[in-house]
Amino acid sequence: MLARRALLASATAVLALSLAAPASAQPGRPLPVVATFSILSDMVKRIGGEQVAVTTLVGPDGDTHVYQPTPADARAVSEARLIVVNGLQFEGWLDRLIDASDFDGTRVVVTDGIEPIAFEHSEDAHDRDHETDHEKHAEGDDHDGHDHGVFDPHAWQSLRNAAVYVDNITDALSKADPGNASLFYRNREAYVAEIEILHSEIREMIAGLPAASRTVVTSHDAFQYFGRDYGLTFIAPQGLSTESEASAKDVVRLIQQIRDRGIRAVFIENIGDPRLLERIADETGAVIGGTLYPGALSGPDGPAPTYLDLMRHNAKTLTQALAS
Repeated sequence: MLARRALLASATAVLALSLAAPASAQPGRPLPVVATFSILSDMVKRIGGEQVAVTTLVGPDGDTHVYQPTPADARAVSEARLIVVNGLQFEGWLDRLIDASDFDGTRVVVTDGIEPIAFEHSEDAHDRDHETDHEKHAEGDDHDGHDHGVFDPHAWQSLRNAAVYVDNITDALSKADPGNASLFYRNREAYVAEIEILHSEIREMIAGLPAASRTVVTSHDAFQYFGRDYGLTFIAPQGLSTESEASAKDVVRLIQQIRDRGIRAVFIENIGDPRLLERIADETGAVIGGTLYPGALSGPDGPAPTYLDLMRHNAKTLTQALAS
């Protein structure tokens, strides 16, 4: 079971928050919140319910890595009380957007308190040569994955981290709208219970996979947290960002790994161009095992319209293809 944090929604805590209500609070009106991408938006809506009005900058099937903010985004940010962000340098465009909007609310960094995976560990999972940055740049190879700094930002791919995300969101909403704090914490308790149940379900799904079927090939390196939690190894031709382009050397190395390890399936992503993975599959005889959702929800009629649906869909897609 995931470790539960002590709920702060005791009568004393709620009373203290109510007494500290900011003068700008407007009772009866939803709290204006901006979420940088669809996964965070879904979490905020689950906790805030009808008491929040959420604007999502990067919507379903959108790629946050390459997103370009619009003037409408700047207006939404300027009107928001909270902006909920992933952090770990995932939203490389965020500071420019905030500067352009004159935002004077609270920035909520949902990864505060997690233990991020260092990029070096992610590189080891690729079985790549230990080249120095100097050597890679000298070869004209920009595939060093440092678009996001030293840590892997895709921390939502761990349900254990998701509980931390939820705690940070709940705490921020409660401080911004103390009158609804007890509601937010009740929603938080129910949501974390669902997260814990799904974590156990996915562990059971993947536990039956043989050791030889636990290597996964995806488009870009977004699943290291998932792999750490459930005992899978993920390798990809691209780095931590979809902005990086796979070098010819990386592709050749990956093709050789697939052949050497007898990997039978590769997986495309909803936010990426599938052509490179399709070519790799053709070269190796591997099949396309399905579509994974690394960093964006599907539309409402798709297989991953919520964060929990996304995690469940990814786990089922992986286990069905790897077990066949």
